[in-house]
Amino acid sequence: MSEVNRSAPPPAGGWTRFVTARPRLALLAALVITALAVFAGSGVADRMGSGGWQAPDAESTYATEVLAREFPASQPNLLLLVDSGSATVDDPAVAAEAARLVERLEAEPGISGVGSYWGSESPALRSEEGREAIIAARIGGDETTAGETLDRIAPAFAGERGPVTVSLGGPVAVQHEMQTIIQEDLLRAELIALPVTLVLLVMVFGSAVAAMLPLGVGIVAILGTNAVLRGLTEFTDVSVFAMNLTTALGLGLAIDYALFIVRRFREELAGGADPRAAVGTTLRTAGRTVLFSALTVAVSLSAMLVFPQYFLRSFAYAGIAVVLLAAAAALILLPAALVLLGPRINSLDLRRLLRRRRKAATGAALGGGADAAPGRGWARLAALVMRRAPVFAIVTTVGLLLLGLPFLGVKFGTADDRQLPAGAESRVVQEHIRDGFPGSPGGGLEVLAEGQGSPAEYADLKSRIEKLPGVLRIDGPVVEGPVAYYSVLPEGEAVGEKTQQLVRDLRAVPSAPSLDTSVTGTAAVLVDSKDAIADRLPWALAIIVVVTLLLVFLLTGSVLIPLQAVVLNALSLTAMFGAVVWVFQDGNLSGLLAFTSTGDIETTLPVLMFCVAFGLSMDYGVFLISRIKEEYDRTGDHEHSVTFGLRHTGGLITAAAVILAVVMVAIGTSRVTNTKMLGLGIALAVLMDAMVVRSLLVPAVMKLMGRSTWWAPAPLRAFHRRFGLSEGEAAPAVAPAAVPDPGGRGGPEDPEPTAETEETAGASRDIGEPARR
Repeated sequence: MSEVNRSAPPPAGGWTRFVTARPRLALLAALVITALAVFAGSGVADRMGSGGWQAPDAESTYATEVLAREFPASQPNLLLLVDSGSATVDDPAVAAEAARLVERLEAEPGISGVGSYWGSESPALRSEEGREAIIAARIGGDETTAGETLDRIAPAFAGERGPVTVSLGGPVAVQHEMQTIIQEDLLRAELIALPVTLVLLVMVFGSAVAAMLPLGVGIVAILGTNAVLRGLTEFTDVSVFAMNLTTALGLGLAIDYALFIVRRFREELAGGADPRAAVGTTLRTAGRTVLFSALTVAVSLSAMLVFPQYFLRSFAYAGIAVVLLAAAAALILLPAALVLLGPRINSLDLRRLLRRRRKAATGAALGGGADAAPGRGWARLAALVMRRAPVFAIVTTVGLLLLGLPFLGVKFGTADDRQLPAGAESRVVQEHIRDGFPGSPGGGLEVLAEGQGSPAEYADLKSRIEKLPGVLRIDGPVVEGPVAYYSVLPEGEAVGEKTQQLVRDLRAVPSAPSLDTSVTGTAAVLVDSKDAIADRLPWALAIIVVVTLLLVFLLTGSVLIPLQAVVLNALSLTAMFGAVVWVFQDGNLSGLLAFTSTGDIETTLPVLMFCVAFGLSMDYGVFLISRIKEEYDRTGDHEHSVTFGLRHTGGLITAAAVILAVVMVAIGTSRVTNTKMLGLGIALAVLMDAMVVRSLLVPAVMKLMGRSTWWAPAPLRAFHRRFGLSEGEAAPAVAPAAVPDPGGRGGPEDPEPTAETEETAGASRDIGEPARR
């Protein structure tokens, strides 16, 4: 095998020259831009919403908006729970104080539709034991305006008020408190994740200097994304939950990319290259893989843009921004820093003493021989898996499918106050109303009727509704000009299957020709949300699958590897989905994890988790496949290439997965259940993908597929030769006999290959330049 002359490195490409020409200027510009991003992104969380689960073009959304405008009392979003203590709510002193509260609330700007038990004597507004009653009102405006109004009036109404104690609840209070808790939890998660991540990076790199670089890339990506999200809030709604994804992906992916680039740079330095040449080779190889990986992750996240709910779209905004900014920082700022640092990248090696002791011990054990080669364990694992490929493929696949079985019993619902921790004031109010008041508070349905209806037509419509199965009671109509509405109390649970069926039955009821009807309510919102997701899900899946197939084909030139990547990535998510149902829906481990199970999963969460986890799985898949492909192009030996790829990326992928899992677990310490589910679920998916799928299933499947893994029809081979991307340059394949035995008797037992044997003779192409073979 011919060696590359390191004394005459290939000429630097345009991208390399761009990022290394003036490294100090590049870092100074980055510092200025980051400072501006801090200023531009300040206060972003205060401008975000905590809703976004409703489809804006749904029937229930339209009906809710009309009712809120025409009949604000029918759509209260602020509830004052008045506790009379030892007296009853009908006590004269209690009634007088309640009247004063109602009068003051009616005088507040932005408040409309104020009503109370004392004004209406409705039994639904009085607790069954008679110690509590409700004052209801509607705060107008969007989520930000409503939150500001709530902050303004809360001190004047909440707490001890004469003979009563007042607590604030209702949807506005729940959403506002959820937003506040998420901001607090995110800060705590960052304080947990950053030091732990730094320790892990030091363990991976040894050098404290090298360990700081990935953190710097992540911080730049997070701050830049906050500025992007702040700008987006000027034009569209953005969910505060997206802040969690910004932190998780900003740290996780930035660390992934920086790990990959810094490790390759250190390999090049160890091989004798000067810093600029090392950066050039790193960008032509690892840099191209990072760029490709960022595109695959961004595509998976962009699929959420097809859904109408701004909750899902917000994660696409945040995810795409943070992925691209992390890649940009890793491909522009990090190389500039590496040029300036050069060999000092290995400074402050905190593992030096430990490594010397380990080397001495190993040398003694081996009779004074050299230390074992890095990656030896991964090479042995690959050899073992490929020797028993059918067993590993079947057992691993069956095991993953078994872990995913609980998802077959998934039930979808809507997020409510039980997302909040048990002591949250708005949750306590909602629990008192849910448990102590008659009927099904929050579970009623409203039928909106628009048109010039006559009394007979309104009566006929009411009669038709009364005859429907599942209707416990119907009130109304309340008529205001050409608009009227009925209140329908269902027999079943607020969002149970019977109530959802009642929504469909109500929408199918024929009305008078002069009336147009629409249905809203909690169950109606759920039905519309499920329908919207089901309608757009095929498009989202098509985007992910088609673009993934195309991108992986451009990387490998194979038809089968892209199909394998899609199937194995999806398989790696089964454990996550099974755990989500077993834990968060069924309530297992709820005491340990400190959450309240509602018996269902919020409808949008599985979609979000799939898109994020699939993208992260592709991230690791690209790292492994690109190294296998590089070695296969160089040697033509399929099994050796698989062993080589796992040997050189297994430790890196595992380290990256553990670090990302730490970040996601820190996010999972949130007191809000959906955020907890998101963090812990994705942490599990990442670990399963790195430690099971990439380590066991991929080598087994590639062994079973053999050399056909790399097959493609002639027209597609020609297309790939012209437009394909790869890590490294193709070289004439050596004869298989000259390749070290992948079973561990040759190559894997030998010392770590130098950079010369890893790089290819013509590796002068720059990032994004097509491969020409």
